[in-house]
Amino acid sequence: MIANTTLSYRQDVRPMDRDSVREIVRSSGFFSSEEISIALELVEERLEKGEKSGYFFLFASQAGRVCGYSCFGPIAGSLYSYDLYWIAVHDSLRRRGIGKDLLSKSETIIRERGGKQVYIETSSRLQYETTLAFYLDNGYRKDAFLENFYAPGDSKIILVKVL
Repeated sequence: MIANTTLSYRQDVRPMDRDSVREIVRSSGFFSSEEISIALELVEERLEKGEKSGYFFLFASQAGRVCGYSCFGPIAGSLYSYDLYWIAVHDSLRRRGIGKDLLSKSETIIRERGGKQVYIETSSRLQYETTLAFYLDNGYRKDAFLENFYAPGDSKIILVKVL
């Protein structure tokens, strides 16, 4: 486990973060080119519109290199619900506590912004079993299961955590 003192965190989004996000999500091997494009679009929108975009980021860096990030935002039309859109750690640094730190710190930021519950969507595909276990281990509960949502045999699982 990496000692938290070796990591630094920031919330501001910089143009160079496009490349970092691309590298992090590609390294996992989980995401399609379309999904990677979506991750980059959120960075672009935040760079163009700032907080008005509704997308907030938290970047974790080690030795000056971004190694993980989260992206979250308030759910339009809700009083205090947030979506966690992305949380990803470079594959070479997974299972060292970085994801758990990013999740915890993201929840703190959401709470400070008035959020009271966080929703996460994930796939039911076998490769996402560890992802689902990660969320369950961090206090999220399954709230919905939408069968064949993404494709036949690929259902959407919606998780929630009350902060």
